Formats: sequence, C-alpha cells, structure tokens
Amino acid sequence: MLILERKSKEVIMEIKIQAIHFDVSERLETFVQKKVSKLEQFYDGILTAEVNLRVVKPESAQNKQAGIRLKIKNNDCFAEKTSDTFEEAIDHVTDALEKQLVKIKKGGSKKTAHKFWNIINNA
Repeated sequence: MLILERKSKEVIMEIKIQAIHFDVSERLETFVQKKVSKLEQFYDGILTAEVNLRVVKPESAQNKQAGIRLKIKNNDCFAEKTSDTFEEAIDHVTDALEKQLVKIKKGGSKKTAHKFWNIINNA
C-alpha cells in the first residue's frame, strides 16, 4: 500500500492507493495522485482518499476496476467504475465524485442559508 500526502490550504488530504493482485507502476501512481488531488477544488474538506485498483477478469475486455472512497467532513463519497484501462476507470470515477462533491457543497450551502434566514426572521 502506498500513502501519499498533499498539503492544501488548511487540510492535508491523504491519498492511499491499494492495488489488488498486481504492482502499480510509478506512472499510474502519479496519474492517480494528480486526478484525485484535483477533487479538492470542488470541496475543501476532503480528509482522505482511498483508491482501490484491481483486475476483475484478466482474460476479458473492460477488466480494470477502480474505486475511490473520499472521507470528508461529516460525510463519505464513493464511486467505482470498470474500463479497459486504469486511467480511463480513474477518469470516470473522479468525474462521478466531482458531481457528488458539487451536490454536497450546494446542499450544505442551502442548509446554511436556510438557518441564517431563520435566525434573521426569528430575531
């Protein structure tokens, strides 16, 4: 298991990469780190990213599976995709997580705005 840490403005996001039944190349590690790190621009509170890579059925196409679990403040996000290459699977997973993070961020801001208006109206 490889653990990479990256400093952001306030929080350090820890990226854990686990490859099941194969060794990850340095190029793939760099690619994963770059793609996962970009998710921080959509949500500030990402604490940990756990990346799981595995070959599902070695003799078939669409056999590279990538799953990422993001541990964030008060929540978790998860996405898993299977593709022809790990790079393609990571691209699809990060796209799905990006959408989840945007929804969480928007939902959080609506709740905060609602509480703010309730405070003002009740004062």
